[in-house]
Amino acid sequence: MEQSVYLTLQDGQVFAGKSFGAAADVTGELVFSTSMVGYQETLTDPANFGQIVVQTFPQIGNYGVIGANGSSVSYLKAYIVKEWCQDPSNFRCEGDLDTFLKALNVPGMYGVDTRAITRIIREKGSMNARISRHPLSAEEVKALADYKITGAVAATASAQREDFSAENTRRKVVIWDFGCGKGDVAELTSRGCSVTLMPWNSTAAEIKALAPDGILLSDGPGDPAENAGIIAQLKELCEAKIPTFGISLGHQLLALAQGGKTEKMKYGHHGANQPARQMGTSRVYITGQNHNYAVVSSALPANAEAYFVNGNDGTNEGLRYTDMPAFSVQFHPEDAGGPKDANFLFDRFVELMDSNRN
Repeated sequence: MEQSVYLTLQDGQVFAGKSFGAAADVTGELVFSTSMVGYQETLTDPANFGQIVVQTFPQIGNYGVIGANGSSVSYLKAYIVKEWCQDPSNFRCEGDLDTFLKALNVPGMYGVDTRAITRIIREKGSMNARISRHPLSAEEVKALADYKITGAVAATASAQREDFSAENTRRKVVIWDFGCGKGDVAELTSRGCSVTLMPWNSTAAEIKALAPDGILLSDGPGDPAENAGIIAQLKELCEAKIPTFGISLGHQLLALAQGGKTEKMKYGHHGANQPARQMGTSRVYITGQNHNYAVVSSALPANAEAYFVNGNDGTNEGLRYTDMPAFSVQFHPEDAGGPKDANFLFDRFVELMDSNRN
């Protein structure tokens, strides 16, 4: 028998729907994703820590669950779709969305107007919400304002060092892990880089002791300004002038370490179809993004210049530094967002390492 559930927004609006996946009452930050595919990656992306994700595309789950497409750990609070496909069709399919959500212990909700919810978020901004099996009291609705995502990096990033080898290794790269996926490691090892994944709470001294040719600052969740300890260590690390490439949260942390500022966006960028325009050219890349914070364009570090901007809202999407071999982007060049992907940035990182060593 189908279980009725309720989505209650922080502003008091209520949507009734049906439950699938795990059965639990949860509170989280409500965001929407415009991706048409990649739902498995969305469910296992550490950047969704503490969030309730609403999919704008009406049917989710039609190609099932594929083991190679994501991890078996989820950090989001709940998942909302208009309709989920109970009979997926794909020669690689290994299961359905409902079973996968149960295995991840993630509550799901369907049978609601997800685009109406999205319009509310676009108009009023990201807000807290609760999925419950019973309507909330006035006091419970009021308490939704108290929810806040904290400690996101520590909760999602690696706590131990990991090493990945590559054939014909020519370079040594440290990935400072703030909650990264497998794509960064694959892009680097395919380019002849051995990779050492260092924990989020590593020190500048520990990273420098490895004598890397380059440092990749990974993606991750949460408010970048919350990570004061990481920012202080990164500021010290920048003084070593080691070639550095920052991605998403890594982009924000590098900007903060160099004197820039970050701010929370109205509703963020969540999806695989965000246009990033390269400054000084007419080139636009369709990119995958998943973030609620951005580097403030009017308060860039004094030693940085804009590299990319978002084609929709003009927010900063990348920086190049003038006094050190470093650059960063807000989007995910490892995501393969289209036929002209931005993974050429990994080639630029390799070139930066090689020229610095020579």
